[in-house]
Amino acid sequence: MIAQITQFFTRAMRSPLVKRKLIITALILVVFRFAAHIPAAGIDRSSLQNLFAGSPLLSLLDVFSGGTLANFSILSLGLNPYINASIILQMLQFVIPSLEELSKEGEYGQEKINQYTKLLTIPLAIFQAFGMYLLLKSQSIIPTLSPIALIALVLTMTAGTVLAVWLGDLITEYGISNGVSFLIFTGIVSRLPIIFTRSASTLGQQDFLKTGIFLVLTVVIIALVIFINEASRQIPVQYARRLRNGMGTASSYIPLKLTQAGVIPIIFAVSLVLMPSLVGQFLSSVDNESIRNLGTTIATSFTQSSPLYNVVYFLLVVGFTYLYTTIVFNPEKISDNLKDRGGFIPGIRPGKETTKYLGQILNRITLPGALFLGSIAILPAILQSVVGVSDLVIGGTGILIVVSVILEVTRELESQMVMRKYEGLLRQ
Repeated sequence: MIAQITQFFTRAMRSPLVKRKLIITALILVVFRFAAHIPAAGIDRSSLQNLFAGSPLLSLLDVFSGGTLANFSILSLGLNPYINASIILQMLQFVIPSLEELSKEGEYGQEKINQYTKLLTIPLAIFQAFGMYLLLKSQSIIPTLSPIALIALVLTMTAGTVLAVWLGDLITEYGISNGVSFLIFTGIVSRLPIIFTRSASTLGQQDFLKTGIFLVLTVVIIALVIFINEASRQIPVQYARRLRNGMGTASSYIPLKLTQAGVIPIIFAVSLVLMPSLVGQFLSSVDNESIRNLGTTIATSFTQSSPLYNVVYFLLVVGFTYLYTTIVFNPEKISDNLKDRGGFIPGIRPGKETTKYLGQILNRITLPGALFLGSIAILPAILQSVVGVSDLVIGGTGILIVVSVILEVTRELESQMVMRKYEGLLRQ
């Protein structure tokens, strides 16, 4: 296996184009990781690390910031505002007809939507920076700042987000893979040595059986993530075309992935499921005893290890998976596109029958994908109940991102090598 991987990258480096893309990506990552270690002033680092260790919401936000939030660096917000802006724009396409029409205009429409996303990122970054300041101040991690110092902090964090988005765009245009996902992937991978060291010390205190169960579960989970991420249902499609001796058909297919929504449902779900805990913590600090007791009860009921938290989290992920899948894949839109291009599904009438058929197939394959994402979301709680320890792995969401990015990079390198082979044939 290692020999095959080495041979694959050796062949990839023989291509001047791939080599240039890899060098550019590496240089951009060096700049990103350097900026991620420039801390903001006035932060109690030890208290900040304790806060992140006890908050699953902040830990997840740190994953999507590329590992910069826990350090509270100048890139502390990272790519979170951009990801939120992308989600909002995708949701608005579902309710605003003009945005929906713009998304159908090919490359031009996607460029305009990307511009709107970047413009929306700035106010979201300002809002999140101010919210992060209030949260850290309530935890006595950052002192009360003067208005000028607060404005400077917010502007610095917003500029860091703009820099991270720009670096991601550079990777997308001149490097390898999608830049945003690659920066998130880099942030996760950069923390692996610390996580593995902590996991090894924790496992060393367990008995041999629990250690073996953990190792087996790790391999099985990674294999399942790869299998589910690559699994798809291929719906055959035929197109009528004119031939020299009459009419004929050209065959193709519509791929429907089990995890069509990716990790977006988990992002939505974790934001909602942790809201009761945050509200409970706020209520538990008020002077009224009844309200304080109510807040303590709510906060205790929605801790990360509680059954209520995990059940609600799982159901939210399943629900958001169905919601987001309907936004990403619209059966009626696909049916109209097939009809306009002269395509049809064998045995299914074009129009409403095709829409109904695609909807039925989509509902059937979304269910296992939604159950899988829900299980991945509550994976830390499952491992804690099976193995008996809580801080072992990067989490199901992190595994899903890492596997997805590795597969995407591998496919892009293969396509670049195939393109180089065809270019050589054309020169001959």
